[in-house]
Amino acid sequence: MLGYRLQKRDEPWNWGAPFIVVGALVLSLGASALLLELQGKSAVEGLFVLWQGSFGASWALEDALLKSIPIFLCALGVATAFRMQVWNIGAEGQFALGAIGATWAALNFPDLPGYLLMPLMFIMAAIFGGFWAYIPAILRLKLKVNEIISTLMLNYIAILLLEYLVFGVWKDPKSFGFPITPEFTSNAIIGQIGTSRLHWGFAVCVAAGIGMWAFMRYTRLGFEIKVAGEGERVSMYSRLPYGMLTILVMAVSGGLAGWAGCIETSAVVNRLQPSIMVGYGYTAIVVAWLARLHPLYIAISAYLLAALRVGVENLQLELQVPAAFGSIMEGLILMSVLAGQMLVTYKITRKK
Repeated sequence: MLGYRLQKRDEPWNWGAPFIVVGALVLSLGASALLLELQGKSAVEGLFVLWQGSFGASWALEDALLKSIPIFLCALGVATAFRMQVWNIGAEGQFALGAIGATWAALNFPDLPGYLLMPLMFIMAAIFGGFWAYIPAILRLKLKVNEIISTLMLNYIAILLLEYLVFGVWKDPKSFGFPITPEFTSNAIIGQIGTSRLHWGFAVCVAAGIGMWAFMRYTRLGFEIKVAGEGERVSMYSRLPYGMLTILVMAVSGGLAGWAGCIETSAVVNRLQPSIMVGYGYTAIVVAWLARLHPLYIAISAYLLAALRVGVENLQLELQVPAAFGSIMEGLILMSVLAGQMLVTYKITRKK
């Protein structure tokens, strides 16, 4: 009786990865087109509207860049932790704590000049986000608590803490009951680049990406993180401080996600409000895996995922499809691409 099985390749099929990604995209877009037809919508028109909303206009390109900034920073952070096989699933909560830290600085020191207030906001965002990641790191090292569970649970606490603040002590008395803080002063707002809608948070992304790439490639500490990523026993055999490295990568991971929260709060909404929590931290996990933890590929994947979000939003507006369809379509594409990545490491062979 003939059958099939997965067999690990002797070497990863790197040159075939682009074909796998393209094939997965075609498969998922075909499934999405079928779903559009089942709703009585034109599949051809739907895919055209999706493309136009993602790449077909200058406003779409700008929107995608704006959305890719927080995704990139969160993905860069979780990739840093993943290199040590420390599974930080808490970028969403660390993003929220970073927004809270930046808002605290903006509301308590509104009269500081921008060259002092803006660094203070980034420092507080990194401290708050890093501390939120430090908690599961300590729980893992001291109590052997699985960091996947602890980081995931802390996400819910962080989001509820943000809502508590904007519904309570930080609520703007002039908001007519809406859960928002007072608007930041101009000194606390990240400005736009020229006449475009793109803001200077983009420059922070570029600097962070280059800095993290250089750190991992050229520093001794970066090399130790890579070695420790082979496992705790390898780290102990190499006499590396595994506990200190675990805390370091988690703190850096949380700090970068905190920066994303700071930028989104300051540059996009100019205040703190619950609507900033749209799942950037969860999308970042997918981006980091798709990019194989490399900063350049993380930038490309973050932009493509952000463009997909913009295109799906345009699809909802133009064809009046349900909002849930956008999430289904995004999930189909992500699951197809991730499943296809398996073929880079494994191949399908026949067996008797």
